[in-house]
Amino acid sequence: MAANPPGQVFPNSKARVAILAELERERRRLLQNQSMNTPGASISLSRPTMKEFRESAEQQHIAAQQKAALQHAHTHSSGFFITQDSSFGNLILPVLPRLEPES
Repeated sequence: MAANPPGQVFPNSKARVAILAELERERRRLLQNQSMNTPGASISLSRPTMKEFRESAEQQHIAAQQKAALQHAHTHSSGFFITQDSSFGNLILPVLPRLEPES
């Protein structure tokens, strides 16, 4: 398939423009009719699905676990800990200071 040089005018370009304009008008009409026929459609699409609801609840549960683990670590240890997402499932990670070697 050969590429057409830029700026080349096709003999039926007016027909193409007319067809595209008609398609655009038809698309807008259909979208308008659809929104008039189902006024609550946009609301129902914004409701969370069960998967999203479970993920949200799971995230809240993990956040609660992180907070509890962090409080426990701070009260029972002299170290400092932070909450961090981990590939290994760790809810909190210890923060170790960098000490310069004594010379």
